[in-house]
Amino acid sequence: MVDGASEAGCRPVLVVLGNSNRTASGSARGEAREHEIDLVEAISSELKKTGATIVANPNWKRGIGTSIRAGVQHLIEIAPGVEATVLLACDQPFVDHAVIDGLITLHHETRKPIVAASYAGTLGVPVLFDRSRLQDLVGLDDSAGAKSIILSNRDQVAEFPFPEGEIDIDTAEDRKRICSSK
Repeated sequence: MVDGASEAGCRPVLVVLGNSNRTASGSARGEAREHEIDLVEAISSELKKTGATIVANPNWKRGIGTSIRAGVQHLIEIAPGVEATVLLACDQPFVDHAVIDGLITLHHETRKPIVAASYAGTLGVPVLFDRSRLQDLVGLDDSAGAKSIILSNRDQVAEFPFPEGEIDIDTAEDRKRICSSK
């Protein structure tokens, strides 16, 4: 995913991860927390090889809106003149640079402020938001995702056909099923 964004010319590439601050453990809850921290640290270690900027979101358990907000706020701080942002979800295995290029090209062709992937009768991520819509992303409720903005602004959305967008990996079984079908 990070490589695809880089290959499509996206700069900077930001990855929002949960918080990795270690605290005292010992209980089952503490062991689960240690596992979460180990996972975040392993992902961070891999991402350091890519040139992506890691953005920590200590509020990730409150919902997807907190992660979007953390990433977009950081983007605005480090790249105040940014033209647009592309939101990607790490669980969509068929997103690559061609899909991201397609979103960017459609944005340039249509001049619509939102370009959303179209799949399974809906619109969603991956999605491009131009700078005029960044504050909408910052203002998301904690539990709301980008889809809420997309669907409430349909007249401002260009649709990018991406049937594979409905395929996502949420469990080890999903991953096994998708890998065996390739």
